[in-house]
Amino acid sequence: MSRKRSAPSPEYVVSDEAAAYIADALMEIALQFEETHFAQIRRHYQSITPKHDDDPWQIDLFGKHRPF
Repeated sequence: MSRKRSAPSPEYVVSDEAAAYIADALMEIALQFEETHFAQIRRHYQSITPKHDDDPWQIDLFGKHRPF
């Protein structure tokens, strides 16, 4: 029979209110960062995305489709 280990306790403990406040603050920082650097983020993701392959035998699952 194996024993389950309890999850490691965090190094610090905060109240529910403090956790919610910290989460809100971090989300605000993330949104401001994205707003400021959106063009750079988009360029980066476009540069690491593989180029479209024009293989006629490859099914294009996410290309342009006719509307329903």
